[in-house]
Amino acid sequence: MPIYLDHAATTPLRREVLDAMLPYLGGIFGNPSSTHAYGRAAREALDDAHDRLARSIRAEAREIVFTSGGTEASNLAIKGAAWAGRARGARLVTSAVEHHAVGHTLQYLEKFGFEVVEVPVDRYGRVDPADVEAAINERTILVAVMLANNEVGTIQPIEEIARRVRTHRGVLLHVDAVQAAPWVDLDVQALGADFVALGAHKAEGPKGTGALWIRKGTHILAQQHGGSQERHRRAGTEDVAGAVGMARAFELVAAERNATAPRVRALRDRLAEAVTAVDGVELTGHETERLPHILSVVARNVDGGSVTVALDLEGIAASTGSACTSGSTEVSHVLAAMGYPEDEARGAVRLSLGRTTTDAEIDQAATVVPAILRRLSEASLRTPSIEHAEAARA
Repeated sequence: MPIYLDHAATTPLRREVLDAMLPYLGGIFGNPSSTHAYGRAAREALDDAHDRLARSIRAEAREIVFTSGGTEASNLAIKGAAWAGRARGARLVTSAVEHHAVGHTLQYLEKFGFEVVEVPVDRYGRVDPADVEAAINERTILVAVMLANNEVGTIQPIEEIARRVRTHRGVLLHVDAVQAAPWVDLDVQALGADFVALGAHKAEGPKGTGALWIRKGTHILAQQHGGSQERHRRAGTEDVAGAVGMARAFELVAAERNATAPRVRALRDRLAEAVTAVDGVELTGHETERLPHILSVVARNVDGGSVTVALDLEGIAASTGSACTSGSTEVSHVLAAMGYPEDEARGAVRLSLGRTTTDAEIDQAATVVPAILRRLSEASLRTPSIEHAEAARA
């Protein structure tokens, strides 16, 4: 029986979400900007999607900007805030463990004279709010710190970071909540940020759809031009079906989170107990302040890529870390920032569960995963030249 343990990369489209989208993939096809009946029907659905998504994160509908995904949402927040505040300053503060949607965007802005200050993290991937505050000076425009890490699952102390940022007038806070939003009770008003990036496909919604929450009254410069859509903040004909699907996905997540998160956490912990019982395997990320669905480990003497290949041959889908860096020969920048040397970081394996993960699947994974880790470790110590994945099949 195939087992999907890569929900942190993406989730299957939920049937109820697809059902909500289907009318807007067929009969209700109008452009929301058109004034005739076809357009009005599409506009009504789009406005309703703004309302429903906003309610699920305790926001106002006019604060929601639908985008093509979490990556675009972070790009819009960071570039939009940076260029809007350029006359006042050029310093941008971030953490060493951000998703590349944030990190690479900041690197891009450095080409235009912006200064990027990277705050370190501890062994568990946590940022010290005091370090964030110490990095802020009179020329700082924006702070960008994620709500929870997509590779190791560590949750950041965002509310305390936000409290310290607010003591510096004019400094804005962007939070990448793409991985965290389906699993934490997200109240954007209480979080204290000015921008929050969201993605639909981490919540059993459609790929290619995301949203940026922009606190009312916060000024940014649009990064896409050619129309007045999304209150002049994001030009382009809106994906009505995607917006409807995302709104429905987040409604379901919000309604079921109190039941889903504890159940998935218990399954994750049961799998963690079996996996970390293998010699040389160590849990990465914070032990308690972590998302309930992510199990991230490093296996010494083993290559994480070989582990995922061997697992795939056994019908188990897993990853070495972020799907956005799959195929890269470099070790995880997250683990490097957490202090893991390169040889250990290459043993990274991420097993991530979802709402649809079953007890039977975890029972099977709790047997197969440790067995593969042991075989690969023994093969590495005995005959390092043997291809690890082939050794695991023997």
